Amino acid sequence: MLEHAASTPGSGARRRIVILGSTGSIGTQALDIIAAHRDRFVVSGLAAGGSAPVLLAEQAWEFGVEVVAVADEQHGREVAEAIAAAAHRRGRSPQEAPRLVVGTDAVVELAGSACDVVLNGIAGAAGLRPTLAAIDAGSILALANKESLIIGGPVVTDRVRPGQIVPVDSEHSALAQALLAGSGDEVRRLILTASGGPFRGYQRHELMNVTSQQALAHPTWDMGPLVTINSATMVNKGLEVIEAHLLFDVPLERIDVVIHPQSVVHSMVEFIDGSTMAQASPPDMRIPISLGLDWPHRVLDAAPGCDWSSATTWEFFPLDADAFPAVDLARNHCE
Repeated sequence: MLEHAASTPGSGARRRIVILGSTGSIGTQALDIIAAHRDRFVVSGLAAGGSAPVLLAEQAWEFGVEVVAVADEQHGREVAEAIAAAAHRRGRSPQEAPRLVVGTDAVVELAGSACDVVLNGIAGAAGLRPTLAAIDAGSILALANKESLIIGGPVVTDRVRPGQIVPVDSEHSALAQALLAGSGDEVRRLILTASGGPFRGYQRHELMNVTSQQALAHPTWDMGPLVTINSATMVNKGLEVIEAHLLFDVPLERIDVVIHPQSVVHSMVEFIDGSTMAQASPPDMRIPISLGLDWPHRVLDAAPGCDWSSATTWEFFPLDADAFPAVDLARNHCE
């Protein structure tokens, strides 16, 4: 499904970006990138649940957005008040405030608005309708919401044009980059890496009494609670196997998972001649996010690179499917 997406529209034109989930981990990091590269990007709309009204209001004024969509109607008034208060602090007129729309339909409407890229950083199944809206509108979809692709399945894949979805998961971004080294018929297998999470090395019986606090203490990544919990159980990796199958049209039996505690090699592609292409960088989501915003172009200094002047060791271990059956369960469910 993923091919070279369209290049930056127009000579020297800035890409118009809509960010769904702007107050979450993906959204805030995307805005950091955009703030450092205002010559390349402009934010036309923001969407969030509304539980962080002050942050959402500050984002709206900082980036001069046209529309703010709030999914949770109960938070609509709080966001409106926060936008007004932020206007007062900045000495701005209320007439300059962005248009505020509230409700789940509002987020879908924003996702389908005229723009170049929709970054879908919404958590969970709520991302499906915005994903479809962005696809139907013809925008590039920078997809951090894997659930919408997995839940939607052929509903999504039958509507998307080649190159329209650019994955923002670190693993699938790595695969997309590594796949540029060869043609589709030269791919032998995809290898997804997993840190192993906080319970790496645990035997099955040792997992009986672990706590949610332990599960939320991820050793290498700073993510939202949903993804962090799913990573601890390897459910997230099972979903990523399905996502890789749908994105790259590679059979499930040719998609493997290995444990890589350092989280520096984000995934690999093995080709039929025995070569393996790996994408490596420190564990920082700003690299896949920046590629999602401007694929296939790279953004200068999106994140620090590896320090090749220091000695280091990278380890790889097989997945313990007995202790962590989620990957096999996902694979069997999809077959």
